[in-house]
Amino acid sequence: MERRTSSTARIAAALALIAAVILVVVVASTAMNGSDSNDQHHKQHQGQKEKKKHRTKAKTYTVETGDTLTAISHKTGVPVAEILALNPEVDPQILIAGQTLKLK
Repeated sequence: MERRTSSTARIAAALALIAAVILVVVVASTAMNGSDSNDQHHKQHQGQKEKKKHRTKAKTYTVETGDTLTAISHKTGVPVAEILALNPEVDPQILIAGQTLKLK
């Protein structure tokens, strides 16, 4: 004798399989991110504190080998746009070691 399976059972099995795959993807994604929404909020709050970094009191900066304007900005707390405005003669693509940049 041949048994027939109901189409409802087949559909339920397919839906269960899809739900299981979605669950695995969500769990794996969460595990790879390693954070939840509270961690993200905390990191954003810390990022805002870091943005309020104190500026250096130095009036000038001497370029070191391998420096970029972005790296100098991070070291000194002076925005790149301000460094460029204070030093219009400087080519931002070519910084020379030993060159002095105005910061104030």
